[in-house]
Amino acid sequence: MMNQEMNYERYQRQLILKGFGATAQYKLQSARVLVIGAGGLGCPIMQYLVAAGVGHIGIADHDMVSVSNLHRQILFGLEDVGQPKVEVVKRKMVSLNNECNIETWQEKWTQQHAVDHFPAYDVIVDATDNFASRYLINDACVLMGKPLVFGAVSQFEGQVAIFNQLQEDGSRSVNYRDLFPEPPAGGEVLNCAEAGVLGVLPGIIGSMQATEVIKLLTGIGTPLVNKLWNYNALTQDVFSFQLEANPDAKARIPATLAGFLNTDYEWLCGLPGASIKEIDAVAWVRNHGNHLLVDVREPHELPRLTSLCKQMGISLMEIPLSVLEDQLDTISASQVVFVCQAGRRSLQASSLFLKQNSAGSVCSLKGGVQTLVASNYLQYE
Repeated sequence: MMNQEMNYERYQRQLILKGFGATAQYKLQSARVLVIGAGGLGCPIMQYLVAAGVGHIGIADHDMVSVSNLHRQILFGLEDVGQPKVEVVKRKMVSLNNECNIETWQEKWTQQHAVDHFPAYDVIVDATDNFASRYLINDACVLMGKPLVFGAVSQFEGQVAIFNQLQEDGSRSVNYRDLFPEPPAGGEVLNCAEAGVLGVLPGIIGSMQATEVIKLLTGIGTPLVNKLWNYNALTQDVFSFQLEANPDAKARIPATLAGFLNTDYEWLCGLPGASIKEIDAVAWVRNHGNHLLVDVREPHELPRLTSLCKQMGISLMEIPLSVLEDQLDTISASQVVFVCQAGRRSLQASSLFLKQNSAGSVCSLKGGVQTLVASNYLQYE
């Protein structure tokens, strides 16, 4: 817990704001915020919350810094590649403001983490990039009565909202399931690794999330409660629309903490189990064997694999994941390798194939086309 002394010089530009002042600053100083995800959204969220003077911040992420992060996660530099994201974030945030207490978890966030740690925090911030995490975090916030600041980015567009906020009448505002009661079908909505994202976009959306956290904690302004804020980077269009409770949503949220702990969110969101075999992309090029390669990307995704497969003498089929289930009977080979942009959809494809061909030999190309490009086997044209 922070003491009640205040660094007036550090926060002077906030303190002189009409309607903010020392009262709001003290609220930030005594607040506890948990940010799940230390990537494109988590980095600007952390930077602005720490700079603003939030007294205690938790940050969770199991990932390491990679070169592919650097075009959008500008808190990181080349010297940080290979290091745990949360360790780098903490080190740099302490340098930014040593008055902020920062707690880290270098592990994948689970239901048990939520049960153990959500009660200690005032606001939860979703800075993740996958549906399994989003539904898990949302359901935990509903069960434990925690406000959730949500953000999402894809390609050129982003969204921000506040879910499950306590209202004047004692009820809670809409939650993520009021907007999306059930997860999309596997491969229907792609994450940044698969669909791409304009580098500046997470900075914009993450900054908006940090703004909403500060508004919630201090009571200033009108938070995005029961609203979804949308931004398009290509047109600079900004719009929001009102959200209403969905009668189908409540039944889909576990009714008890025990039910929550027993929910398989990865299965719920169509993610394959850990039993799916993966083959290293570089090793596959060097010793590809006699098999069929099935590309489950959409036709517009580059680079294509036609030339590489022709050079290697490999049979290639191109069947987008969105239609794969209806075309599985066209795959007659006994040895099949599925490939996509980053290795996620190919896992789903492998799982679908095994359900229909349990005796077949199937695996997913680890890291997908991105690994082949990084290893100079493919080039963008």
